[in-house]
Parts: sequence; C-alpha cells; structure tokens
Amino acid sequence: QVQLVESGGGLVQAGGSLRLSCAASGRTFSSYVMGWFRQAPGKEREFVARIRSSGSVYYADSVKGRFTISRDNAKNTVYLQMDSLKPEDTAVYYCAAARTPGSNWVEYDYWGQGTQVTVSS
Repeated sequence: QVQLVESGGGLVQAGGSLRLSCAASGRTFSSYVMGWFRQAPGKEREFVARIRSSGSVYYADSVKGRFTISRDNAKNTVYLQMDSLKPEDTAVYYCAAARTPGSNWVEYDYWGQGTQVTVSS
C-alpha cells in the first residue's frame, strides 16, 4: 500500500515556474514507477511524465523541454519542476505509482488527491 500527498500547486503567470512535490508513504517507494498526470476541466486525465526506479524518465510531447521529473528515494518524494508555464498547463496535477512503466492512467495503482495549478495569461 502506498499513500501519496501532492503539494506545491498555485497560481502563476505565463512564463513562470512551479515545483510540485509528492510525498509517499511505504518502504517500497523506490521500487515503483512514479508518474505525474493532469486533468483540466472537461478533459480526460492526461499523462505528463514518469520516472522509473533507475531514474529513467519519459515525458509527454506537450511538456518536453519545459518540465523535469525527479525523485529522491531517501526522502520517498518525487518532484515535477515546471518551467515556461503556459495557460494550457492549467489543470489539477496528480502523482501516481505503478509497478510497471506506462503512460495510461489505468496502469497506475495508487493516486494522490491532486494539486491545482493555474497559469494566467
């Protein structure tokens, strides 16, 4: 069982930056693939980025070059550094944990409650 708690969301102007954090409980955090997803009003949940226990990362094309995912296994925490933010990045951001790497939200077993990110133009 893994419990996830996100933090770091907020309101930022276009071009600005935010760093999201996701703190996980459980002794097996390092074995999980950790992912970030987002969901805007009226839209489906969308993959953003994922990081394997090895540190290997993968990004959605829409955020590649602007967002950076990282993890600190000693702190049971995964991060999402978001730079050059755009209004279309506005959404609720969720972190999630999975046993195997994937980009579909159904492949993830555990979810946080989400944190709101709003980018104003």
